[in-house]
Order: sequence, then C-alpha cells, then structure tokens
Amino acid sequence: MKEIDARGLSCPAPVLQTRALLQEERPDSVTVRIDNPASQQNVKRFLESQGFETILENEGEEYRVMGRLRNPSWEDAPRSDPQPKPVTKEKEKKILVMCATDRMGFGDAVLGKKLMVNFIKTLPEMGPDLWRLVLVNNGVKLAVEGSEVLEDLKRLEKEGLTILVCGTCLNHFALLGKKQVGETTNMLDIVTALQLADKTVNL
Repeated sequence: MKEIDARGLSCPAPVLQTRALLQEERPDSVTVRIDNPASQQNVKRFLESQGFETILENEGEEYRVMGRLRNPSWEDAPRSDPQPKPVTKEKEKKILVMCATDRMGFGDAVLGKKLMVNFIKTLPEMGPDLWRLVLVNNGVKLAVEGSEVLEDLKRLEKEGLTILVCGTCLNHFALLGKKQVGETTNMLDIVTALQLADKTVNL
C-alpha cells in the first residue's frame, strides 16, 4: 500500500503526484490524502482511468481516495493520462468553447445573463464540430441547480458533448454539491483539451 499526502495542494497537483507515483512504480493499492472534495473527485477519476477500483472516505476536513488495482499487471493496466475522453466519431474540426462567466459582455448584468442564456441555447447550431464546453470561474454557475440553461446543457451532454466543469471553481463558490451536469475536472484536463482543440472560442 502506497500513500500520498496531497493535503494543502490544489488541483491539478494531487492528480500529478498520483500520476508520478504510478509512473515510477505500479503499486497494487494506493491511498491519496487530500483536503478538498474537488481534488477527491479528480483523483478518483484518474485512478479509475488507470484500472483501479476506488473507495472514497472523508473525516472532518480530510478526504481520502483508496484505490486497488483491478488487475495488478503493468502490461494489462491502462496508461492514459487524465485527459478528456476521445470522441467516437470523426469530425472535421474540434471546437472548444471556454466560458469563464455566466453572462456575456460588460455593462448591464441582466442583459449579459440573457445573452448567455441565448448563446447556450444556440450552441447546437455549431453542429458536429462542437467538441468541448469548458466552464471555469463564474461560468461553473451555468452547470448547477437553478441555472436557466441546465436543461439545455443536459440535452447537449446527452447528445455527446463533453462538458468540463472546473472543480477548483466549484469548490471556491461552495457549489460542488449543486453541480447537475458535466464532469468535475482540473486544470490538467483543461490544458490538455486546449492542446487538442482545433479552434477555441473564449467568453
């Protein structure tokens, strides 16, 4: 059993420490100690992508992710980095839309929110080239309960769009438990998605 103490570290540092351990040695089991729920979810997702079964525990302000390798064989275990899942169908372009706000433009706040609602509802017009929607900072509020575009985002996700929601941002706004759509993610995943995208639209 290997143990990583990643308390006090924000994402993606706990994921990077876990990845470094698995690259150096392939333990049959590992426990990662962290101090925020967003990092717990990200480490869990990474370990599962590497062939581990996971159990989550928390005690007070400490969280633990315990992973046990399903097949303790380096050759049989997946080696993928924590990055967005590849699309299954071929597309001419991969368009990534980055939303760092829950409103569009500056000036009147009510108008800005109305414009963002209209934008999200119109996103399907991008067609099959729409590849990733990344929500960071205030943009994560679009993916939580009470959002005016929640049903639209759920529909887009059901149709195959991958929605990445910044876990650090959700944690900052105390909204992690209110997220209703998308994958809780970290900056490593976001940077990887930006590298793979053919075109990025920033809001």
